Amino acid sequence: MRALRRRAAATPVLLPLLPLFLVGACSGGPSLENQGAVTAPPGDSKHLTIGTAGFTESDLLAQMYALLLKQAGYSTKILSVANRELYEPALESGQIDVVPEYAATFADWLNAKTNGAKAPPVGSPDLDATMKALRGLAAPRGLTVLDPGEAVDQNAFAVTTAFAKQHRLRTLSDLGASGLKVRLAAGDECVQRPYCEPGLKKTYGIDVTGVDPKGVGTTQSKKAVQAGKDQMVLTTTTDATLSDFGLVLLADDKHLQNADYIVPVVNRSRAGSDRVAEVLGALNSVLTTQDLASMNQQVDSWRRLPQDVARSYLESKGLLRT
Repeated sequence: MRALRRRAAATPVLLPLLPLFLVGACSGGPSLENQGAVTAPPGDSKHLTIGTAGFTESDLLAQMYALLLKQAGYSTKILSVANRELYEPALESGQIDVVPEYAATFADWLNAKTNGAKAPPVGSPDLDATMKALRGLAAPRGLTVLDPGEAVDQNAFAVTTAFAKQHRLRTLSDLGASGLKVRLAAGDECVQRPYCEPGLKKTYGIDVTGVDPKGVGTTQSKKAVQAGKDQMVLTTTTDATLSDFGLVLLADDKHLQNADYIVPVVNRSRAGSDRVAEVLGALNSVLTTQDLASMNQQVDSWRRLPQDVARSYLESKGLLRT
């Protein structure tokens, strides 16, 4: 299984919230568990609700989706639901029409929901295989998974810039070949997750001497590496604050991590039209991992509002008319 991490903002960002009727309403919606496979044809409602999971990156993506769809003639509103256990059924029932998701994570989540918690994971480093599995799981639930772009928010490992320069490290393979002993700041589950300590040892030959359980990408973890108590930290590819701690990512050159590319997921009967796919596809055609990290930084470190950062980015790419 992959990391069960939450991509969290350094400081919560408050978006306008809509009345939340999800808990009671979801039990009566057309979910697969209640009514069998959903076979409704693609729809094109002009009033769309965009879901966000309530952390910085999800807020930014939801804001960009809403702005682009509004420009294309749709009426849009944003609903913040911080729990996938709530927003995914709401997506199935049509209370939410569009949500930004992560391919491998969502594939494994739907797989566990469909086949049980002990089902072998279907998310993998192979994007094509992951997308095939994800779409196969989503379709019977009335969901359409749109094409991914370049942007990916994966687990990643960082060391100090000084440590990387001293030992000429650019990749995790470089670290393995160096023979250096590494104490890793991460979540306590790292000792058994295949993407973490076992994978670093097996795939890269890295000599991990121990795991310091300070969390994934937390300030405490980064400070431990910055101070030299630990040598490497588990974080994510769109971490906005690495430079604040003098840290740099080592490339996952052997593709240990799962393909958590950004994918829009839509309710097929309400937002499954070619037009919606075209509008959101325009963003995926330009959005990169580095772009997301930069926008996260503007919100988390510079305290800009997600809607302002989203608008500025879209205008800079020529996707939004000023």
